[in-house]
Amino acid sequence: MTTTGAQLRMLIEAPEITVLPGVHDTLSALVAQSCGAKAISAGGYAATASLLGRPDSSQLSLTELGDYYARMTDRIEIPILADGDTGFGNVTNVTRTVRVLERSGVGGFFIEDQVFPKRCGHMAGKAIIGVEEMASKLKAALDARQGDTMIMARTDAIATDGFQEALDRMALYHEIGVDILFIEAPTDLNQLRKIPKEMPGPCIVNLIDGGATPLLSAAECEDIGYAACAMPVTATHTVVKALQAFYCDLLKNGDLSDAIDHGVGFQAYTELVGLPQQRVAEQAYLDQARALTERKDR
Repeated sequence: MTTTGAQLRMLIEAPEITVLPGVHDTLSALVAQSCGAKAISAGGYAATASLLGRPDSSQLSLTELGDYYARMTDRIEIPILADGDTGFGNVTNVTRTVRVLERSGVGGFFIEDQVFPKRCGHMAGKAIIGVEEMASKLKAALDARQGDTMIMARTDAIATDGFQEALDRMALYHEIGVDILFIEAPTDLNQLRKIPKEMPGPCIVNLIDGGATPLLSAAECEDIGYAACAMPVTATHTVVKALQAFYCDLLKNGDLSDAIDHGVGFQAYTELVGLPQQRVAEQAYLDQARALTERKDR
């Protein structure tokens, strides 16, 4: 059986771009898979929103993130590109972060060079650690890896030290041996175009509605040279808007008449979450037990 790490690697190394729709919980991951996603992005922004209802600012623990991803991988078959945050500390902490995320079953994850506690990459006020410290974290992560989970290096240096510093850091991180390169929050088309040309390895671009980076289509990102494009937060924003409309209407009118047409319905939902297959399996085990009991009574 092909591991999720191997699946993600094949997608990243394929000539066509890999689209990574963002999810915020196991149900949204299941929906994305049912719609044909080959892989998904599940970052700290959406995870913090789903689990805590709070902003992306290092409020989730490593254990919480590991459990969050394990619940997803238990339910879906496609690989997850996960969020390793800052590695949760120094090289010792990074080593444990790698082991926890590997055990969760994700296909890959990134470690970023922000100062802890970090911020969403498209928020103001970021700070980054020194390049030597980040290099040591990445080397520790690679040494700790026991399987084929992909490790991605992320830098937020554009916002703090400029575009050239971000390129220089990525060149060093690639030399260390990371699998994917991720420069967060390029601010214009010139930067977006230059990143894949300058980088010695496969690159990912992060597309955030309302963020710092110009929004391109997947086809445009592929033409520029990106191996993957992630849209990590828009699904969460869409769900929030849909829920606001539903709850406001329900509380105003006191009935479900207007909302029913906007939902998937009871039957479609139970099929999505696998109730028919669950019932078949339950009945099969009962039938097996009944057959064993009948043979014993003869």
